[in-house]
Amino acid sequence: MSENTAGAPVARTPRPFRQFIVKVHGRCNLACRYCYLYEGPDHTWRTRPAAAPAEVLARTADRVAEHARAHALSTVSLVLHGGEPLLAGADTLARFTDDVRARVPAGCAVQATVQTNATLLTHARMTVLARHGIRVGISLDGGRPAHNARRVDHAGRPSWPAAARGARLVAEHFPRSYAGVLTVVDPTSDPVDTYESLLALGPPALDLLLPHANWSAPPPHGGEARYGAWLCRVFDRWWSAGRRETRVRLFEECLALLLGLPAATESLGLQPFDAVVVETDGSIEQVDSLKSAYEGAAATGLDVFRHGFDRALAHPGIAARQAGPAALADRCRACPLLTVCGGGHYAHRYRAGHGFRNPSVYCADLQHFIQHVAGRLAGGARSTGRTRSTRPVVPASFEGGTP
Repeated sequence: MSENTAGAPVARTPRPFRQFIVKVHGRCNLACRYCYLYEGPDHTWRTRPAAAPAEVLARTADRVAEHARAHALSTVSLVLHGGEPLLAGADTLARFTDDVRARVPAGCAVQATVQTNATLLTHARMTVLARHGIRVGISLDGGRPAHNARRVDHAGRPSWPAAARGARLVAEHFPRSYAGVLTVVDPTSDPVDTYESLLALGPPALDLLLPHANWSAPPPHGGEARYGAWLCRVFDRWWSAGRRETRVRLFEECLALLLGLPAATESLGLQPFDAVVVETDGSIEQVDSLKSAYEGAAATGLDVFRHGFDRALAHPGIAARQAGPAALADRCRACPLLTVCGGGHYAHRYRAGHGFRNPSVYCADLQHFIQHVAGRLAGGARSTGRTRSTRPVVPASFEGGTP
């Protein structure tokens, strides 16, 4: 039994998948120096097709429709992913999205997003994506060249000039197609400067991600809750702005959870996880973040040609992520922040020889951040005489990916 499944409890009532992450292209035109996918312990990408063949995409569309019909889903999220998905061509992305929409049952809306590094975005490609109702999420490390120094191409050249052009193209000419920006937290950068530099790119939403690390491969700048302190600085800048400059998914969902409201994110809370991945060869896998733990951590042994997505719901690793507190370490279940923290990101709990039934390697950071947000929320309620915050909390308009 693999470390991913050892001791994993089975959820009694599986929650159907609602987010389908499809690897339309398995290679990237960049060689980011910190990329856990191509520089990490899992090398399964090397043996898979660079681009998903037409038969894989067609069968995936069938399986998404089958799952939507079986569970009477009113909405599914289709995330076109990679690698760099635009290497497959905008027309391929459009055809596949149209195919999925044509096959799902009437009344089921398909919300499509492509997650890109923005370097290949052109007016012509954006026109195709916008025409076919595909929104664009952009992965950046910040809004300045210095922030993106580690995001280089395979020849070591900086990606920022092309990425900046792509981001501004979307913001200025296709704002209705702009889903937002994903950024990995770098505690060595100035938090407020990073946030404000991203605001200059006009994102309607911002996703701040902790770097994928675990107890056996700790974060590079851990200790003294440095990541949590970084998030607190950005939160204070965002909270004190006097108006909503952009939605920050992590902040809004933390606030929602503190108020006892439902929120769905990989990083916080106890909501059952409902995302699944289809690789370029048709393999059905768990999310890519698990690949930061060890080779094969995301594997299920299933594929779209022989198996429906319901089979993946029964996989022990996926069941564990839908089991709520039962899948958590004893220390997490006894923590007063349990319903807000939820044990943190699943991939960040891994320890070699002990699997994933551990607190997050970012436990101290999450505690620092959540307690800080709770204090600001309580202070706001006292200052207004209200017992609940009136700051609006909205669901994410785009889902996470590989930045």
